[in-house]
Amino acid sequence: MRLFPRPLQVCGTLLTGGALLLSSACATAERDDEGGVERLDVAADEYEVEFRSGPDTLYGTFALPQDAGEPVPAALIVSGSGPTDRNGNSPYRSQADTNHNLAAILADAGIASLRYDKYGSGSTGTASRDPEEPVGYDLFEDEMTAAYAELASRPEVDPDRLVVIGHSEGSIFALRAPNVIDEHPPRALVLAAPVGERYLSLLDRQLTEQVRTAESGGALDAAEATAVLSDTRYAIARLRSGGELPEDLSPQLDALFSPTNETFLREIDAMDPVDLARELPADVSTLVLWGTADSQVDGAEVDRLMTGLDDAERVDLPDADHVFRLYDGSPGAPVLDEERPVSPELAPALTSFLDRAL
Repeated sequence: MRLFPRPLQVCGTLLTGGALLLSSACATAERDDEGGVERLDVAADEYEVEFRSGPDTLYGTFALPQDAGEPVPAALIVSGSGPTDRNGNSPYRSQADTNHNLAAILADAGIASLRYDKYGSGSTGTASRDPEEPVGYDLFEDEMTAAYAELASRPEVDPDRLVVIGHSEGSIFALRAPNVIDEHPPRALVLAAPVGERYLSLLDRQLTEQVRTAESGGALDAAEATAVLSDTRYAIARLRSGGELPEDLSPQLDALFSPTNETFLREIDAMDPVDLARELPADVSTLVLWGTADSQVDGAEVDRLMTGLDDAERVDLPDADHVFRLYDGSPGAPVLDEERPVSPELAPALTSFLDRAL
């Protein structure tokens, strides 16, 4: 059984028969350390760290730029949805390396970072909890605040020059950070491939696109496609009205709309990202990064988010996908993450903003 909802899983995934089927763009491959893998080098001393969040022990990587002298600015990197680990990888996209690459860019700019395995991923796993135990939004927000406190407490870090970088679903936690962190709240936020719509609305759009693609490819017949989409909207309506999830949904939706996920879905959907953006303190600088080839978050959703961010900076990265790798849809072009380069526009956009914000 799945531990979490994954409405933001990448690469045009489709929930069928309780399993995620991935397109060829997400096929798993062994990492070749001798070459052929586009993974940025982290020019930093990296340390394994562990810290507590409630009853759970979490594990992560603290990256300190090489030859750092006095305390340096630092960033907390918050992962996207599902069992996405500290490096931005999951069983369904194992070589995206989103967070790893962000840490590398930060190190080159003289900025330390902490990336961590949230509940359900990496070394943290399910920690002290029963895997079948329902989990809510607060568990993940508590992990974020605990990770932030760990970063701020390190003697190598200047606690008055901190930034939270949230990727995909992580952008919601980043938007909440300035108002839920009491000591040394962040001076800046980076919302990378951010959620710009209510969570279940985004899920509805993504599932609709995936189902229609599956139908046109013959993986679902018309009746099955209609049933999946009808049941999706029924489940969403029940969640939003406070009712219990029905037990007779299409089997393709069992893993997503499960009792384990119900509380999380209901709670995170109640927070509109635009409202969260409008509640940000006036002195928090914000950067929004979005790739024009992002198939997970579309431009209209980012446009909507920007209506709540009056003074934010937005940078659209040409031809970059959801994990900020260049995507070329032409026949024969590389599709695996490890074969596609990181957008050359990502580092300048990020470092230029942080130079000014921190």
